Parts: sequence; C-alpha cells; structure tokens
Amino acid sequence: MTRYAVLLRGVNVGGVNLKMAEVASTFESAGFTGVRTILASGNVLLDSRKDTAAVRDTAQKALRETFGYDAWVLVYPLDVVAAISAAFPFEREVDGHHSYVTFVSDEQVLDELAALPEGAHEKIARGDGVIYWQVPRSATLATTIGKTMGKKRYKSATTTRNLRTVDKLLR
Repeated sequence: MTRYAVLLRGVNVGGVNLKMAEVASTFESAGFTGVRTILASGNVLLDSRKDTAAVRDTAQKALRETFGYDAWVLVYPLDVVAAISAAFPFEREVDGHHSYVTFVSDEQVLDELAALPEGAHEKIARGDGVIYWQVPRSATLATTIGKTMGKKRYKSATTTRNLRTVDKLLR
C-alpha cells in the first residue's frame, strides 16, 4: 500500500468549485482508502495498491464523472513529495515573498518552464519534476512563471502549490 498526494489542478478558482468532503467521498467510492483532504484547494492524501499512473487515471475519471468538469490531477507518492520539499533551493521563508513549487508531469513542459528567464525579484530553479520559484507577494501573476502558467498548454501537466501547503501534506 502506498500513500499518495493527489493534487487537483484549477479547483476552487475559475468557476470550478468543489466541496472537499464531496471530493473525499468520490475518491472513497472509487476504491481509495485513508482519504484525507488538506485545505480547500484540491489537496488529497489517499492510500492505494495501484501505481501512480493508475491512481491518476482513476482519480481523474472519478472527478470527471462525479463533478462534470475537465479534471486534471497530478499524483505523487508521499515520499517523493517529501524529497521535493527538502530540495527547495531558496530560503524557505522570506518576508514579503511567496515560495512555490510547480509540479510538472510532462518533461517537455518542464524543459520549457525551466528555460524561462527570471523576472525582477523572481527566482526560478529546476528540480526533479518540479519548478521551484519565489516571488514578491504582490507580483505573483505578473512574474514570468505566473504569466506563463495561465496558458492552456500547461493546464493538464502542471499545478502550483505554496511551499507551506506542500509541507502540510507531509504532516
């Protein structure tokens, strides 16, 4: 049995509003156990004997069938999430800044994002399957990464979490 973090993309923003209790129930009905939601922004912990790809496929199908939206999720064994958090390359807490992790499931997309130039006061670094970035709080959407992530091309292969949220998944 493996403990997974399932990260829903685009939930409770842009008109896709889901109640996390209903998401948890949906995942339990899909055969997952130990289901627990973290915050209201599409973070779910669950247990499964399936491999990562099968968990992703099952979760997406269950969300699409239950809630009727084009659901995209990224799935990671919890030990991988711990390693991603531990590898954060910048100072974790900087006054007036957000520290983010963008999870990327497509290697070509990861290459594209990693090649983006840093904007003013923005730090970008490639990690193992992720992009780490840090930006001033008031400038998130105006940054190089912020502007790029809104494009449709990245919808199915990326999701971003604040580093504090990533760490909450590990508690």
